[in-house]
Amino acid sequence: MSDDPIDRSGLRHQFWKTVPLKKMTPKEWEALCDGCGKCCLNKLEDEDTGAIALTCVACRLLDDSTCRCAQYDIRKQFVPECIVLTPDTLADHMYWIPQTCAYRLVYENKPLYDWHPLISGTPQSVHDAGVSVQDRTVSEFEFPEDEWEEFIIEEPT
Repeated sequence: MSDDPIDRSGLRHQFWKTVPLKKMTPKEWEALCDGCGKCCLNKLEDEDTGAIALTCVACRLLDDSTCRCAQYDIRKQFVPECIVLTPDTLADHMYWIPQTCAYRLVYENKPLYDWHPLISGTPQSVHDAGVSVQDRTVSEFEFPEDEWEEFIIEEPT
């Protein structure tokens, strides 16, 4: 019998506390996503300082009512520059990952927030906590990239 019992969802109990990122199953890895949608916001990088600024300009595939990618499984076909996070690429992309992101938190050995669906038991908690970008974005098709600076926001936390 395994030391890590599997619950009805197919996830090991509190796996994020005990399982290294590189040893998580694909289902566990995906379950870490809190559904905030912040990773799908376009970011601007200052060429001089390297500082990253978050905008409310969303990727064309983000459904901002659900904060989910409308074409998640095939998103690279539509957005070739989309960064697909994996346990192997996480460290390389840490500079733009949202501060509240569970991938960042687990990587940094920090606890998940109470509003995270793995803690609260409901995907709605991230929206209720005001951490998501639900209904707060504009489409990247609405404004040219040279105007995105006007849409810089603070990260919802």
